Amino acid sequence: MIIVQTPRAIVRHATHDDAAFILKLVNEPGWHRFIGDRNVHDLDAARAYIDERFLASYAKYGFGSFVVCEKSSNTPIGLIGFVQRDSLDAPDIGFAITDAYQSKGYAFEICTALIDYGWNDLGFDKIYGYCLPDNVPSLRLLEKLGLTYLRDQDVNHDADEKCRVYGATRP
Repeated sequence: MIIVQTPRAIVRHATHDDAAFILKLVNEPGWHRFIGDRNVHDLDAARAYIDERFLASYAKYGFGSFVVCEKSSNTPIGLIGFVQRDSLDAPDIGFAITDAYQSKGYAFEICTALIDYGWNDLGFDKIYGYCLPDNVPSLRLLEKLGLTYLRDQDVNHDADEKCRVYGATRP
């Protein structure tokens, strides 16, 4: 199911057909450094990850992380979407673009469209974004998207890991 389209990308629901892509993405060095090892090391684990992280969220909340495909080639290039966490009172926007497609403006283009989708289609009143303090490109992206710094917080229930939390309210 297509969620949004931008001039260069299609944002859609994940399916089991995305298992090979998910396996590749979650094992890239940047994912491990800034998101963490999700213990997805084969296609069966990737399919289980899709079930637990994506399909379950779509069913429960009507949103989740979505697969981003380059429009011209239909090649999956990342995951961008909304996650509802116990530690936050509204969804947060998360993004991960494969190494080969980083620094080309895809994350900004797609996040901008998804934030509009969150306000206009999902009825969000508030959206968060967060990342580790040393993830400077992600901090800059959150600011460029119009989110403002709110606080440092243990978002993932890991006492050793405080994240920078940003937020925006419905315009």
